Amino acid sequence: MDANSVLLAIVIVTALSFDFTNGFHDTANAMATSIATGALRPKVAVALSAVLNFAGAFLSLKVAATIATGIVESGAITLTVVFAGLIGGLAWNLLTWYFGIPSSSSHALIGGVVGATLIAAGSSAVKGTEIVSKVLVPAVLAPLTAILVATIGTYLVYVITRNVPEGTRGRGFRYGQIGSASLVSLAHGTNDAQKTMGIITLAMITAGAVGKDEGTPTWVIVASATAIALGTYLGGWRVIRTLGKGLTEIEAPQGFAAESSSAAVIFASSHFGFPLSTTHVCAGSVIGSGLGKHLSEVRWSLAARMGAAWLITLPAAAVVGALAWAGADVIGGALGVAVVFGVALVLSGALYLASRRRPVNAGNVNDEWTGRLVPAAKVREHAA
Repeated sequence: MDANSVLLAIVIVTALSFDFTNGFHDTANAMATSIATGALRPKVAVALSAVLNFAGAFLSLKVAATIATGIVESGAITLTVVFAGLIGGLAWNLLTWYFGIPSSSSHALIGGVVGATLIAAGSSAVKGTEIVSKVLVPAVLAPLTAILVATIGTYLVYVITRNVPEGTRGRGFRYGQIGSASLVSLAHGTNDAQKTMGIITLAMITAGAVGKDEGTPTWVIVASATAIALGTYLGGWRVIRTLGKGLTEIEAPQGFAAESSSAAVIFASSHFGFPLSTTHVCAGSVIGSGLGKHLSEVRWSLAARMGAAWLITLPAAAVVGALAWAGADVIGGALGVAVVFGVALVLSGALYLASRRRPVNAGNVNDEWTGRLVPAAKVREHAA
């Protein structure tokens, strides 16, 4: 195996690793509200989400095409640039997961690729107009649209069912949530799994393994779908807790409205090939479900922290992507990429070990929200 093939193999492994983190980071998007309302048991929820994420990955390839050819000039970049971009996305995914912040895996990946491309090939290799029209504009419109749709949907749900006994209404909407949460998982697969397919295709085009117009190979589709499904099954409990319990106290009718709104917006985005953040959409829907229920509390301080994280996702991932490229370039070749990969692996392991000091799992994900990532009682219990 020559050096180019080794480099391509490392890039593909890194891309699938990113896909895996995308899965456990974004499980909350589909299942946080269903878990919070008790519509689905936590482990059943993540298993169902994993299956539907896998299936959704085969329904559309438009987002994959956008990532592969719509953000940077494929002829101006190298495998090292692609690898560095992935490291930028991975770093942001893991850091925000550790702090339980629902953030955009899509924007982390795009930011990493753009940062690495800028330092390696200059601004001329970045398709600025395409990024604005297909990334930044949807990033603003998608959560606002989700908030509006979910607010109206939640209000109508409560108005239409105002004469239904509360217990009957709750049971009915909990059953309905199984369907609406499943739709979000399916929609998530049509959008998020595509990003890894696109980045692997971009790497293969760069390496000359496939032609620019050949499309995404079948094995790439299967591998990407499998990686995101496995990550989803693990369950990103830290983010699930924040989205399901932190923003607002969710009842079953609100959860149903939020999930239905999210699915509608994500499916529309996938149809048009926009690689939007499902996290932005689902968080917007949760906020909308709080606004749509009279006197329901929305914790705006937490929403503001999430918004701040969203604003710095692209530049933060871009900086890491640029640094990863610079580190690999100093050493040079496949060895440089392997060294940076090794460093990233060690740092990821250290972050995981740190997370075990304050664990969030299926057993405590629904505990009362105290403003902390982990309920205080559970922290004391673990420490004991």
